[in-house]
Amino acid sequence: MKETPSQTAGPYVHIGCVPRFAGLRGMYDGQDLGAEMITGEVAGTRISFIGAVYDGEGAPVTDAMVEIWQAAPDGTFSPEGFTSWGRQPADAQGAFRFETLKPGAMGAQAPHILVWIVARGIGLGLTTRAYFADEDNSSDPVYQRAGSRAQTLVARAVEGGYHLDIHLQGPKETVFFDV
Repeated sequence: MKETPSQTAGPYVHIGCVPRFAGLRGMYDGQDLGAEMITGEVAGTRISFIGAVYDGEGAPVTDAMVEIWQAAPDGTFSPEGFTSWGRQPADAQGAFRFETLKPGAMGAQAPHILVWIVARGIGLGLTTRAYFADEDNSSDPVYQRAGSRAQTLVARAVEGGYHLDIHLQGPKETVFFDV
């Protein structure tokens, strides 16, 4: 038997997942799902988590969709007023932006944000993590597994938050996880 060809997200991923970005209205009440993570009063440090997605040639991936999953500042996933999940499309420069809270540590894991990327040409969504340059990540077991390439997972501090560029291939390729 021959292997079934893989399917990609195609150029239509934005229509179903972020229809307002695709210019469609009336699909969801108000905003696209995942557009807003902070939905009420919640304790913690508000940050912008920003970055861009680049292909192997260093060109921006303009049709990427980025989702993030993270703990709240207290290391849990259930505080009222915070969803722990967000979804944003990349813009014409491949950039994304989330208004969120700086996550807390979860047991032996350093504070981090799980990042999932889909785009045309990607057969399976790519999963990675964003750690913070101002945290001690050295004892985190997942960070340790990344070895000499762990720095591709570290978001640098910028005014108002943190910045992480994601490279899908090439010499700066981000570490992705087989999940």
